[in-house]
Amino acid sequence: MIPPQEASARRREIEDKLKQEEETLSFIRDSLEKSDQLTNNMKLLFERGKESLESEFRSLMTRHSKVVSPVLILDLISGDDDLEAQEDVALEHLPESVLQDVIRISRWLVEYGRNQDFMNVYYQIRSSQLDRSIKGLKEHFHKSSSSSGVPYSPAIPNKRKDTPTKKPVKRPGTIRKAQNLLKQYSQHGLDGKKGGSNLIPLEGHEHDFRVKHLSEALNDKHRPLAGRDDMLDVETDAYIHCVSAFVKLAQSEYQLLADIIPEHHQKKTFDSLIQDALDGLMLEGENIVSAARKAIVRHDFSTVLTVFPILRHLKQTKPEFDQVLQGTAASTKNKLPGLITSMETIGAKALEDFADNIKNDPDKEYNMPKDGTVHELTSNAILFLQQLLDFQETAGAMLASQETSSSATSYSSEFSKRLLSTYICKVLGNLQLNLLSKSKVYEDPALSAIFLHNNYNYILKSLEKSELIQLVAVTQKTAERSYREHIEQQIQTYQRSWLKVTDYIAEKNLPVFQPGVKGFNDGLEELCKIQKAWAIPDTEQRDRIRQAQKTIVKETYGAFLQKFGSVPFTKNPEKYIKYGVEQVGDMIDRLFDTSA
Repeated sequence: MIPPQEASARRREIEDKLKQEEETLSFIRDSLEKSDQLTNNMKLLFERGKESLESEFRSLMTRHSKVVSPVLILDLISGDDDLEAQEDVALEHLPESVLQDVIRISRWLVEYGRNQDFMNVYYQIRSSQLDRSIKGLKEHFHKSSSSSGVPYSPAIPNKRKDTPTKKPVKRPGTIRKAQNLLKQYSQHGLDGKKGGSNLIPLEGHEHDFRVKHLSEALNDKHRPLAGRDDMLDVETDAYIHCVSAFVKLAQSEYQLLADIIPEHHQKKTFDSLIQDALDGLMLEGENIVSAARKAIVRHDFSTVLTVFPILRHLKQTKPEFDQVLQGTAASTKNKLPGLITSMETIGAKALEDFADNIKNDPDKEYNMPKDGTVHELTSNAILFLQQLLDFQETAGAMLASQETSSSATSYSSEFSKRLLSTYICKVLGNLQLNLLSKSKVYEDPALSAIFLHNNYNYILKSLEKSELIQLVAVTQKTAERSYREHIEQQIQTYQRSWLKVTDYIAEKNLPVFQPGVKGFNDGLEELCKIQKAWAIPDTEQRDRIRQAQKTIVKETYGAFLQKFGSVPFTKNPEKYIKYGVEQVGDMIDRLFDTSA
């Protein structure tokens, strides 16, 4: 048994230890409470600091991100086409000091803040600037192109004095070019010589009021249309430049993004950043396709030509597009190929519908030239085909895109060229069939022959004065010879109209002298009166036909006078022999000329 004193001492010892442990526990408890409070305070300070950095990031990006000026974009684009040594056109999206601050904030937020929200802020701000930059360029075109043509950039003034240091980017001018050709066609001359310009204008009677009236009518008729065509050119040019601008600006945006956004987030952020601008371009492209589709319904094929320069540019730019869009989502990468396919499809439809339109153009008497000159259908068909010369690869690719044969799946430029040659021959064949049908509207076979002669000659000279003849020869080696034969056939048909005049004085129909010479006089006067109002626009052909007819008639009439001129058949020989041989020649020289 433990003595009471010892038991009491042990109890006090245990109580003292418990009290000491209780104090220790109390101390620990108080310390933990103070630690939690400190931790919470530190967390609060950390979150506030992170929020401040995020706010500063947004503020720096918002205040210092600027829209790229149109003139700087134009310099950036034209720099690729300039063969002369030029300074690199640098885009400073952010001042260097600001850029360094943004980079430091970005790295801290990623490393310590475990925060990705700033990446959304980044792409939203930069996406807006990219979209606004491209829209600003388009607006710049609309404002400046109407008065000064292609907008030049003053961004490098030290080299630019009276002339710009950078070459202007070539404008397609497709609609304006076709319209100007059509106007010049009505006002100028077809000289019939090789080696001239591609323009095959119409020349007939230099002082012919008919041509003057036609010119004035065309000018009045097409003045509002020309304004519309100018606007189409501006829209086309602006879109082409905006596509190039997107590529350049997107490349620059990725370079900036690579310094600020962590590597494993760069592609996704870039994909989001470019969407608004890219979608805007694709939507505008689809609107162009839609407008072309409506133009086809109206048979307004000159408007459809705006698709050709745009499609050519999209295909030329596609390699750069693909490079810029590497790593983006498949849906993003497929947007440009989808637009290209739409444009190829609508372009192919326009080509086929144009060929059908040429074939089915109605034969209307009111629409036929009364003087047998070149028909509007012929000039329009040739003008359209001449436009295709500027876009041979594009047009060939359009046609190839609709082919289902195995060779079309991997078509070469040669295959494409053959398809285009076949197409041009089809249009020319349709045109020839339609012209033959139209020629039957004329009651006079001679006027019908002059009409066909003029149109065939116009087609041939147009082919010869451009690369069309070489393109046609790819699949039709004898086309040129065939047109020459058709022209000669029509000349011979025309010459037969004079047989009813010369037959009166042909030796086989004599000696019925008085009726014969009277019939010759009446026939000569009638034909000269009628055929004086007809037109042969080609001066070379006109002189050739006059000379040939003059030779035939003068020889026949001269032989007649030599044999019978001295026969005393009447007291008044001048009543019957009204004209000398040279006078007859002079009368024939005035054929096809209302001014004579």
